[in-house]
Amino acid sequence: MIYLDYTANMPAAREALNAFVEAEARFPGNPNAHHAAGREAAAYLRDVTEGTAALLGVRPEEIIFTSGASESNSTAILGLAYAARHIGRHILTTPLEHASVSGCLTFLQEQGYEVDVLHTDRQGRLDLDELNELLRPDTVLLTLCAVDSELGIPQPVREARELLSAHPQCRLHVDATQAPGKMAFDYTLADTVSLSAHKFGGLNGSGLLIKKSGVAMEPLIHGGVSSTLYRSGTPAVALAASLRTALSITQERLDERLDTVRALNARLRKALAARPGITVYSPENAVPHILNLGVSGIRGSAMRDKLDRRGICVSVKSACSVENTPSRAVYALTGQRRAALEAFRVSLSHQTTEEEIARLIEAIDEIRTESTI
Repeated sequence: MIYLDYTANMPAAREALNAFVEAEARFPGNPNAHHAAGREAAAYLRDVTEGTAALLGVRPEEIIFTSGASESNSTAILGLAYAARHIGRHILTTPLEHASVSGCLTFLQEQGYEVDVLHTDRQGRLDLDELNELLRPDTVLLTLCAVDSELGIPQPVREARELLSAHPQCRLHVDATQAPGKMAFDYTLADTVSLSAHKFGGLNGSGLLIKKSGVAMEPLIHGGVSSTLYRSGTPAVALAASLRTALSITQERLDERLDTVRALNARLRKALAARPGITVYSPENAVPHILNLGVSGIRGSAMRDKLDRRGICVSVKSACSVENTPSRAVYALTGQRRAALEAFRVSLSHQTTEEEIARLIEAIDEIRTESTI
């Protein structure tokens, strides 16, 4: 099997697995419990929290461990919107957001919130001039991704933050799920930031939300004392430990891994450019790990299935998207429904080999030949 869907799920690093097993064995107590075992678990969780915060450049009290980015996005978007409803109900976003973001916004629209979707330029970056024009006194939230999961386009988060300085009532939420391991990112730019451990070598069911101190946010889970006011329940100490370990490794090895993936991406782009009828939708400014493309006349879902039968795993849109619908991200970039239906995503990592890229190219050629017979 050739795995080329690392954007959907990165295999867990051995070190992260070991950290989970060790913590699970060493700390049997509930960190909320008032006895020796509970205090030991709570002390270790504080140590893990401090280490995670240091890696991200934020304060320990700004870390909220969650089950993943979908929960983090819901907690931030709904929590910020509810906390500011006395100020306004206007929200801004982009067409490139993950389903866990767009789904929250649809839910809020049903409750009377107004959501404007910003346009993007030819490189897929949000239109900052339009953002500036659409900001209003009742705009309470801008939510955008640091890197979108379908095309790999980084968004101008710093520039957006600067525009919001003139609108202190408007909070900035960033879904940074695809940032770790793919690019350097300043996690202090936004009021809230979402991460998911399984995107950078941690375990599934583990993530976090960064919430700046002083930012008002209503919790979604009520009842029960915990390590934070914003997420009741028993903290998963071992999952937090594995997340810290995976994040540390990812940041430490970022540059060398980036060099590897850039070389693979360049080889794949060169090969695809030489073949008529193939369009690469990911712009040159996209992170090298994500390459969105389409083969003329073949639906993306059909390409995925044909490659799957050849032992090659790729995706159509993000793994959390609705099947057999056009790619919202590709349509926003191209304006073409056909392109949005033909698009599929190849995602690479430092674990991808030259041989795997060669086999992918060979398989695409085979499928194209079959389709013209």
